[in-house]
Amino acid sequence: MIARPLTAGYSKALITALPPRQTRLTVLKKAVLAAAFAALPSMVQAGAVNVKDWPAVLEKAKGQTVYFHAWGGADRINAYIDWAGAKVKGRYGVTIKHVKVGDTANVVSQIIAEKAAGKEDGGSVDLVWINGENFASLKEKGLLLPMSWAPDLPNYQFADVKGKPTLTTDFTVPTDGLESPWGMAQLSFYYDSAITKEVPKSATALLDWAKAHPGRFAYPKPPDFIGSTFLKQLALELADDPSVLSRPVTEENYKTVSDKLFAYLDALHPYLWREAKAFPDNVSSLKNLLADGEIEIAFTFNPGDASAAIANDELPDTVRSFTFEGGTIGNSHFVAIPFNANAKEGAMVLANFLLSPEAQARKQDPSIWGDPTVLDITSLPNEDKARFDALELGVATLKPEDFGPALPEPHASWMERLEKDWTSHYGVQ
Repeated sequence: MIARPLTAGYSKALITALPPRQTRLTVLKKAVLAAAFAALPSMVQAGAVNVKDWPAVLEKAKGQTVYFHAWGGADRINAYIDWAGAKVKGRYGVTIKHVKVGDTANVVSQIIAEKAAGKEDGGSVDLVWINGENFASLKEKGLLLPMSWAPDLPNYQFADVKGKPTLTTDFTVPTDGLESPWGMAQLSFYYDSAITKEVPKSATALLDWAKAHPGRFAYPKPPDFIGSTFLKQLALELADDPSVLSRPVTEENYKTVSDKLFAYLDALHPYLWREAKAFPDNVSSLKNLLADGEIEIAFTFNPGDASAAIANDELPDTVRSFTFEGGTIGNSHFVAIPFNANAKEGAMVLANFLLSPEAQARKQDPSIWGDPTVLDITSLPNEDKARFDALELGVATLKPEDFGPALPEPHASWMERLEKDWTSHYGVQ
């Protein structure tokens, strides 16, 4: 084999302008190395996955097993993930293993630990259900697949990125194509109208209601997601200037918000369920307390939750929903691929299926899950529009015009600080 001359590919002018041979060798070696390093990011991306070549992605995904780390605290969500897994297996030959998660922060810690151990590929997490501070943490540490992949998924064309700006900004942090949207959420409250006749429509009114109905309200213990969301809702309502929560937390701006928040909680806790000596574990525990008649008002981040629970005989059909007059916190949730995922192509196939009109319509059905879609229904083919038109959202689901504004999530740094201080103030075993 004849070796290719070192100077091949360079212009004659460049070569003749070079110093004598030894120096020329050094200069040219440096030039080659510089060019290689400059091209490295695109080489890494192209070597990892070329999402634009979807048939190739499907082919490489066949036979892969995707370990999907997703919250496992609700039976109907678990059943939905099982359904999606069966569809993906049957159509694309990709096996889905649902790893049931209690706190996504533990998944983040697992990915961080693998990075620290030098595990650059063959990771234990292929896809993770994520948003908020967990996404911000992984993105900041460079622990997500280092390429914009989500916008190139075939079904992303139907995502309502114009009408739902939270699809591209997660807790004020740009998604940059590093996570694929899966569902929408907005805080809503529900109650049994056969028992409770008057409901509070603001944080201040809630405190007054709790004092008049001791032991009949509760919220999950942070860092449970819905419990932490309740804290942020209060913080936004009580703050003199809510806009400070859109910026990273500092000692100065934190004190102006936290003083009012914890004063409110100090006043509220004596009137909570079990006098705040114990807290529900999560949104499912909160729902069960209402179903058992131990509390009168519960809340969820899924506007279709109450109707879904009625459809599944978990709540009576007299349950209805309400919201605060000034609006409640809303956001989107996503799926993301860690940097060292073992089944990157399979993870993309699952993410794309979860974004399909078929899967999104089924997810919004309150008898299945009741989670609102991320799609722009008007952009869908008629056959897919019909899937959504046929849905009965249920008696306990508020109409969009009755919901009020969706308040923006605070910067992700606020949740971590509020959870830490809540635990130091009120932590219980």
